[in-house]
Amino acid sequence: MRAGRGMVSVAAGVVLLALATVGYTLPPPFDPAPLNVDPIFQNLPAQPAAETRPVSANGQFSVENITVDAGDTTLGATVRAPLSPGRHPALVFVQGAGPGLRDEFTTQAEWLARAGIVTLVYDKRTVRYDFRSRDFELLADDALRVLSRLRLRADVDPARTGLWGVSEGSWVAPIAAARSRDVGFTVLVSAPNVSPLRQVTWALGEQLDRLHAPAGTRELLVRAMSAVHMNFLRYDGMPALRQTRAPVLALYGTGDPSIPFVESSKALTGALAEAGNPDYTIRYLKGADHGMRLHGGPFAPGYLETLANWVTGLPETARPAVHIAGATPVQRYEASEVPAAPWYAGGAVLGMTLCLAAVGYVVGPVAEMVLRLRGRQSPGETGARIWPPVRRRFRRMAWTGAGLLVSVVALITMLVLFSVNQAGAWPAVLAGWLVIRMLAVLMLLQEVTAVAAVVSGLREGWQPSRPQWTAVIGVLGGTGLLLVAAAYYDLFSFPW
Repeated sequence: MRAGRGMVSVAAGVVLLALATVGYTLPPPFDPAPLNVDPIFQNLPAQPAAETRPVSANGQFSVENITVDAGDTTLGATVRAPLSPGRHPALVFVQGAGPGLRDEFTTQAEWLARAGIVTLVYDKRTVRYDFRSRDFELLADDALRVLSRLRLRADVDPARTGLWGVSEGSWVAPIAAARSRDVGFTVLVSAPNVSPLRQVTWALGEQLDRLHAPAGTRELLVRAMSAVHMNFLRYDGMPALRQTRAPVLALYGTGDPSIPFVESSKALTGALAEAGNPDYTIRYLKGADHGMRLHGGPFAPGYLETLANWVTGLPETARPAVHIAGATPVQRYEASEVPAAPWYAGGAVLGMTLCLAAVGYVVGPVAEMVLRLRGRQSPGETGARIWPPVRRRFRRMAWTGAGLLVSVVALITMLVLFSVNQAGAWPAVLAGWLVIRMLAVLMLLQEVTAVAAVVSGLREGWQPSRPQWTAVIGVLGGTGLLLVAAAYYDLFSFPW
């Protein structure tokens, strides 16, 4: 029943070479080029001192909890208003990705209220918003409904009432600003201004570089992301920015590894130029992260002062003497567009592959067990000698395939969490990658040796029963599908 080791080794080598070739030739190429930085970003002027001058944030303010009708849901909100007399500028906080609870903005909402600005924070909708499906236009409608409610207050200056959007909210706020003249200004904090997929891929690439991750991990992530179909990943925010006429303040942190801020700034200035809108201010704050904080702690020096001075100074501050200023940003690579996965690597095909592999691993043993319980199995002398070791091989293959899938999902999850939390250690990434590569090679060797064992058994006169044939075809076929999928995801390419 045993095939020669030399023949098996040659067969394994040929299959490995073929699978490695698949990894090199089939997938769409993805190799972000170094960014050619515009000279203007290499020597930015310092931020004008008047923008960061101290702000008296010691005033008293009131707190009112309200609800806003958003059509198919109700949004809870909190308004903080200065107790000083007269009308005040006002802004609505538009959340980034995630649940978007209003408590996220309590600290800066209170600070701005003490500084003389009416603030409104609201809970993001949970209806028609989830991990896979996001409608930025629907979120913009929510922002406008909330803004309209704020503008009704007697202590609010309607001409100086606007939106503040962070991260995902910076795709939402321009849509609202393009739709309604009620948006008197827009503040964009850590605004990507590229598609969500480009932003996420770029951020993951930066994190992989910091973790000294093997090159194959980038290919694995990119190819996995190209197969994901979510309605918002390729959203283009430029049309909304090209229709923005109100003043814009864009704030970026040089310590933010989540967005390609140089390209984001260029995209913003280009869109506003097409809109004929010269009223924009772009400021880079030294060391600030994605939330304008220092390493997730206190707000970056100058952030709150810049925001408050710009809002309270409108309309005079809308058109600064220097449009782009602050600390020097450094972006090494372009935020390239991720090619769409070809049909054979789409999510539907991948899901079908995994289902077929799972069925192949399960149907044979189940059929054999049923026939055994019914007493209809008579393997014969040759079958009784050959089938048990073949069956043991199949079981090991099933466990290896399951282990490979679990390891791939675990590594991708770990990398995403590391990127979100800006944490992680390179040994963990390297160990996870080595485990995946070794399991893939082990699965290949098991497939080749199992095929050799089956062929040798047939030559010796083994006549498999129907359930045994089902197991042979199911396990070998299922493993073959997994090997091809692994090849597409670059698990057999070199170097490792």
